[in-house]
Amino acid sequence: MRRIPGIELSHDKAAVLNNLDQAHREARHALGLIDRKFVTARQVHGDKIAVVDSVPAGDKCFEGCDGMITNQRDVCLGVYVADCCAIFLVDQNARAIGLVHSGKKGTALGIAGKAIERMRQMFGIEPGDLTAQLSPCIRPPHYEIDFAAEIARQCRDAGIKEIHDSDVCTACNLEHYYSYRAEKGKTGRMLALLGLE
Repeated sequence: MRRIPGIELSHDKAAVLNNLDQAHREARHALGLIDRKFVTARQVHGDKIAVVDSVPAGDKCFEGCDGMITNQRDVCLGVYVADCCAIFLVDQNARAIGLVHSGKKGTALGIAGKAIERMRQMFGIEPGDLTAQLSPCIRPPHYEIDFAAEIARQCRDAGIKEIHDSDVCTACNLEHYYSYRAEKGKTGRMLALLGLE
C-alpha cells in the first residue's frame, strides 16, 4: 500500500483506477497473488460485508460493499483507500481472512465489528483467534476525528486481543501515500491486498 510515482491523477476515481491498474497487477504478481481470483468491491462508505465462500469463475466486484471475508485459498481480496483505513483481519489458524474499507462513515456504522461477527457466523472464527492490522489512514490534526482509534476500540470490544496500527497519517506523508483530503480529491488510490496461504 504505497503511492506509485508517475501515475496521472484525476478527480475521477474510475480514471485513476484505470491508470493504476497495471501497477496494481504488478503488485499482485510480486506478492504471488496474480494467479488467484481477484475479488474487490464497489465501495460506498457503508457497512455491508460480502461473503466469498466459493471461488468465483473470474475476477469479481461486489456492488455496494465495504468489506469482504473468505475462507477460500484461491482468492485475493482487495480494497482501495486514499485516507480511509484498510482493516486486515487474519485468523491465526489460517482458516479465514477479512479485508474491510472503513472511513468516517463506515467506522460510525461499526463495520469492523460487523465483519468480525460475520467471520464468526460464516466460518466459526472466534474473535480471540483473529489478528487485526490497521493501514495508514488520515489522522488528526489533518482530520477532525481519529477513526483509526475508534476502529481499534471496536476491534477490542468485539474480542480481538492482537491489534496492530501502523500509526501513519496519509495526509502527513504525501510522498508515500495518497490523501483524498490533502490533495483535494485529485489523487490516486492505494490497493490493500490479502490472501490466505
